[in-house]
Amino acid sequence: MMLRSVLASGLHGSAETARTARTRVPLWRRIELPTWIVVLVAYAGWLSVTWYYHRLPVWVVLPLAAGIITLHGSLQHEAIHGHPTRKQALNAWIVGLPLSLWLPYSIYRESHLAHHRAGRLTDPLEDPESYYVTPAMWRSMGPVRRAIRRAQATLVGRVLLGPPVVIARFFRSEWGLLRGGDRRQAVRWLQHLIACAPVLGWVLLVCRIPLWAYLVVFVYSGLSLTLVRSFTEHRPAASQGERTAVVETGLLMSLLFLNNNLHAVHHEAPGLPWYKLPERYRRDREAVLSRNGRFLFGGYGEILRRYAFKAKDLPVHPDA
Repeated sequence: MMLRSVLASGLHGSAETARTARTRVPLWRRIELPTWIVVLVAYAGWLSVTWYYHRLPVWVVLPLAAGIITLHGSLQHEAIHGHPTRKQALNAWIVGLPLSLWLPYSIYRESHLAHHRAGRLTDPLEDPESYYVTPAMWRSMGPVRRAIRRAQATLVGRVLLGPPVVIARFFRSEWGLLRGGDRRQAVRWLQHLIACAPVLGWVLLVCRIPLWAYLVVFVYSGLSLTLVRSFTEHRPAASQGERTAVVETGLLMSLLFLNNNLHAVHHEAPGLPWYKLPERYRRDREAVLSRNGRFLFGGYGEILRRYAFKAKDLPVHPDA
């Protein structure tokens, strides 16, 4: 009887402690209100810019379109890591609308999680998000493909050539799976095409935006801006911890990328929501930079000055 009383008292105390801890966390954090606000901003922004597409000058539409597609992609990245809810199926419904048209969310999710599981980041045989190639791959390429690879090692080359190269490489890989009879992938693509229908219906039929214009102004520009973020995210290094960068940028770029510019912090704590990353970085800055070998940039302006037309490294992975 005494043992049962002690156990009951302990269980009651644990439950009471858990309830107290929950009440100490503000409601807006418990429901991840910042992420929900970004969801509303992204979709409202997309609807507004497409609706007013013909009334706004192109110099206004282009940066807004690029920013909205980039922000939506950042939201998809958050959803992959369990935000704003812990239910992946619900997250897929929230952010899975394919505004960029070319990338199915379910395939992106699987590939990105594999990137986080990679034992050797940037290794072209292990990391699905690597921009590097093995020596054997390099030898098999012709002069044009090699020139494109070299150009993409510069920021201007990545921004201008990156979108068609990334999309073509992705489609080629996916076509190989589909042609090989991968039914799971076929189902994913069927779901994706169905999800594209309302996007294209709104863009083409309601807003009367030509398909080519949407592909250039929204899809191409959005992917170009996203590639600015990924350009310096990783590098080959002897230590896994020293392969991931930190970019200390301003408020605008931080919001567009949902603080994924603090990439080393994200890789150390991938489940941390975007709005908690700056706080973690400020608290542990010296420790983070010590672990990542001070792989640090003072903003995207610095990256532009250093690598606009200069290759940041070689396309061939040094250890592959």
